[in-house]
Amino acid sequence: MTSTSTTLDDGSPVRVAEDEQLERGVLGTSDIVFMVLAVAAPLAVVVALMPIALAFGNGAGVPGAWLLGGIAMLLFAAGYVRLIPYVKNAGAFYAYISASFGKVVGLPSAYVATVSYLSLLMSTLAALAFFAGDLFALVTGVQTPWQLWAAIAIAAVAVLAYHRVTLVAKVLAVALVAELFMVMLLNIAIVIQKGLPAFNLGDFSPSTVFAPGLGIALIYAFNSMMGVEGTAIYQEEARNRKVTIPRATYIAVILASTLYAFTAWCLSTSIGSFDVAKVAAADPGHFVTARANDYLGAWSAHAFSVLVVTSAFAAVLGLFNNTARYVYALARDGVLPHRFAKTHPVYKSPHVAAVFLTIVVVIITAITAFAGFDPLLTISPMFIGVGSVGLMLLMAITALGIPIFFARRGEYGLATTLAPTIGGLTIVAATWLAVTNFTALTGVDSPMVNSLPWILAVVAVIGIAQAIWMRANRPQAYESIGASRVEGPIE
Repeated sequence: MTSTSTTLDDGSPVRVAEDEQLERGVLGTSDIVFMVLAVAAPLAVVVALMPIALAFGNGAGVPGAWLLGGIAMLLFAAGYVRLIPYVKNAGAFYAYISASFGKVVGLPSAYVATVSYLSLLMSTLAALAFFAGDLFALVTGVQTPWQLWAAIAIAAVAVLAYHRVTLVAKVLAVALVAELFMVMLLNIAIVIQKGLPAFNLGDFSPSTVFAPGLGIALIYAFNSMMGVEGTAIYQEEARNRKVTIPRATYIAVILASTLYAFTAWCLSTSIGSFDVAKVAAADPGHFVTARANDYLGAWSAHAFSVLVVTSAFAAVLGLFNNTARYVYALARDGVLPHRFAKTHPVYKSPHVAAVFLTIVVVIITAITAFAGFDPLLTISPMFIGVGSVGLMLLMAITALGIPIFFARRGEYGLATTLAPTIGGLTIVAATWLAVTNFTALTGVDSPMVNSLPWILAVVAVIGIAQAIWMRANRPQAYESIGASRVEGPIE
């Protein structure tokens, strides 16, 4: 059986069995960009989140808020991609934090990341089930239980995740292109019908962008771009990793931030800078479809309804893959049961982790169904807040850890020190805003829902305790936490 090596802190190699390896060199830049942006679900962001930001954020300054978020993400990315030659692990944030702050901090970050991705997966799955049932009723007039559509989605995602990652990339590419086409079609229609003079550059002035409500807008701006970690999650499966991953990271951040900023500007202009907040607040749920009806025609409402479902499915699929790879990475590093580290003999997918995750998702879905929770009003909000806060926190810790990592190597510079520090502090501020305005993130006032972020603290404590125990009782396994995976056979 062939092996590859794992490099520990002391530089010593540890053999990695062939049946625990992901498929190497199969994902190009475009594949990774599609997978990252699909997790962000651009159409769902535009239809569901952007109207709330316009209504309760800084109004006409929302386009500028998205640009600010994009700039902060680019500063973060400048340091993030510099770590790629040194840290090679499907755990991404987990491996990077382990390399920067040590394994006692790295392991709890892995658990927080896994729970966060799982939470976003469950939130998006619930929304998907609701919108799929709503679309089916619109087309056929037949009402169906949301659990049926959740079951269909889970089955489809499980089958796709079980097979080659390239199949997943193709499915996500088709879904993403369709939703981006629809968003840009609406933007172009607004530009043509309103005319360029209607677009007010004053919307990007400091007085407009830094108006009251900027904090709320920034929460949604960062929330829409958190999938950027996915570039590093797939680095073991990327072609020419040192080139592909940085390129995909920058493309994903620039494309997402400019798309959202331009779309917000178009939506604001379609109403008028002074009135957009009031109109969006009156009916945020139908704000975008109403604009589509006005500028594209009645057919567009049906198109948006279909594409919201495909967008949500693409996001569920992408989040499922991210979560499965965290389970796989933790098992390969000796933290979770070793069985979860096995990969498929033909597809090289983390199929055991995928099967395990499918069971977990089925159980959670069944519990919420038996509890009688509404998929859109209860299940989706109760999970989205946990996932969003968790990933924003990890992104901030990762960004602030990058200067520490390079300082230990005696390296200081714009990309390795200044840029990630500024980006990290900005993300810290956004995370604080998300925590202190948690009801704005979830959209509900339920004490149960808004106390769920404490789950992150609980799993973090469990991770710290396990890391300390492993250091004392299983030192070899402890040294594997966050270890880099190096291509090529052992000499």
